[in-house]
Amino acid sequence: MTGRLIHTTLVVSIILMLTWSACNQEPKDPGLAFVDRGREVPGFNADSAYYFIERQIAFGPRNPGSEGHRRTMEYLSGSLKRFAGPQAVYVQPFTHTGYTGEIYQMGNIIASFRPELGDRIMLLAHWDTRPRAEKDPDPALRNRPIPGADDGGSGVGVLLEMARIFRDHPPPLGVDILLFDGEDYGREGDLEYYFLGSRYWSNNPPVSGYRPRFGILLDMVGARDALFPREGFSMQYAPRLVDEIWEIARQMGYDNLFIDRKGSSIADDHWIINRKTGIPTINIIHHLPPRPLQTDAQFPDYWHTHADDMDVIGKETLQAVGDVLLELIYNRIR
Repeated sequence: MTGRLIHTTLVVSIILMLTWSACNQEPKDPGLAFVDRGREVPGFNADSAYYFIERQIAFGPRNPGSEGHRRTMEYLSGSLKRFAGPQAVYVQPFTHTGYTGEIYQMGNIIASFRPELGDRIMLLAHWDTRPRAEKDPDPALRNRPIPGADDGGSGVGVLLEMARIFRDHPPPLGVDILLFDGEDYGREGDLEYYFLGSRYWSNNPPVSGYRPRFGILLDMVGARDALFPREGFSMQYAPRLVDEIWEIARQMGYDNLFIDRKGSSIADDHWIINRKTGIPTINIIHHLPPRPLQTDAQFPDYWHTHADDMDVIGKETLQAVGDVLLELIYNRIR
């Protein structure tokens, strides 16, 4: 595993420089501006996204240091190489010292589409799973890693399907898919041990000067009964992008999922990116709208339990998320 993480070919480095050196200058349109351009938008295949989630689950839990983690990294990087081309995919290696002193070999997986373009956006998810299930009703299971079908698997599944679409229908601007490792490693309440991959990427950009228009993080976007209120930090850092996505969802009849209510402010990978890089980044994440005077975010019952398996995944939710994002990318960005 170490060799695979550390090995970086010259040709991949050149591609990354071509992809991101064009971003050393400020974009022509630094504002977040949107308009219906009347373009044809390719269709999203929820069956395909569901399959990509199943493949991840089949490897077992993807917590750092596990066999499932190693096999999933190989699968994800290999899949993205098929869609973006082997020269446009890069595994950014890093290590992390765990709670008991163990050294974990980890990696962020990055794929670039239309690398020749300087005008870019980024799509994000985390690919690891939680090494403990402290919310599980069975105390005997609380120290075992979770399956992570929704928490981790769903965002990756949607982005792999979008990568397949980008291969067959090149997007009108550059798109970078970033799959972060180590988002869910930390113990409850210990934020310094969460978001390991996005912290490392933000502090160690593969090429300096990377300035996409915006980023969209997908976290827990596959549950049958999902609700996506307007997450608080997203509204703080990129309200116009949130407004556009939720308006697209309303126009497409998905306002039962993308509900027009204020959500909680949730510390997640987008929180790190906004604070450390200034790239306006939002989070589409399933959680319950807060009640009056409520401060903590409320997540579904399967969150951080062993019930987070394929039984919670609904293709109708995957379809809605995919449809909304494709409409945004292919038809709404000015």
